[in-house]
Amino acid sequence: MAKTPISTVPLSFVEIVMRADAETIKAAYEARVKVDGLLDEREKAYRRIAELEGQIDSLLGGPGTFVFPEPPLPVAGFAVKAAPPKKPQPPKPAAPEKKEETEVKDEPKQ
Repeated sequence: MAKTPISTVPLSFVEIVMRADAETIKAAYEARVKVDGLLDEREKAYRRIAELEGQIDSLLGGPGTFVFPEPPLPVAGFAVKAAPPKKPQPPKPAAPEKKEETEVKDEPKQ
């Protein structure tokens, strides 16, 4: 017996509450179960990353010894910090030219 496909149209809170038909509630429940499973998997991945970083720190003598690079992929909740655009600095004013003053020494005349 084949399952009938369930529409994947995003459900609003009002639709879930007001319609309250069995299919809508079931779709919302199944989506929530999937999300909970993915969040659990995500937490396990973060724990594994923390374990690996802890092993690296213990190999190198302590936390902070090794500077970890940025994640290769964007991670939700951790925005990739783009370097702020540098403001073009105005040209420095040229130092005023010092005029060489020639000192005229009075030589005693004989």
